[in-house]
Amino acid sequence: MKSSWLILVGCALLAGCSNDDHQDIRNWMQDQAKDMRGRVPPLPTIKTFPVVDYDNGGLVDPFASSKLEPERRGGGKNRPDMNRRREPLEAYPLETLKMVGMMMSGGRPVALIQADKTIYQARVGNYLGQNFGVITKITDGEITLKELIEDSNGDWIERVSTMQLQEQEAKK
Repeated sequence: MKSSWLILVGCALLAGCSNDDHQDIRNWMQDQAKDMRGRVPPLPTIKTFPVVDYDNGGLVDPFASSKLEPERRGGGKNRPDMNRRREPLEAYPLETLKMVGMMMSGGRPVALIQADKTIYQARVGNYLGQNFGVITKITDGEITLKELIEDSNGDWIERVSTMQLQEQEAKK
């Protein structure tokens, strides 16, 4: 019953709005529209540029491999052998490796290196770390190695590093 009442009231309101009582507003709108004109500015003139022939016959190809990777200066005598087979301890940064011991095998010193939870044996001449480090000396308390580092000019420079024996803490 209420919904039919609402429909009746809605229809009455719509019927009241349909009169032609707004003729004065329509007349005012027509008067205002008489003087209005759309103004579109003219398009700018297109400038013509002289035609220039491009001849790239004598120029260097910008995508040539020499441009993408410039030739290295120097570094010839210290350059590491990139084609040699990598050793297991070269997969770890030098800071993560620990010297945990040293023993003698056949009269030659052998260092015990811990990487993660695995113990490796390393001798003089073995590679260690990610900077092409070669072990040059093993003593009771440390390993000496020679690393090759590439500088900003592309030259390979030698750096001597040491790895100290890590003492075990006594468990209580």
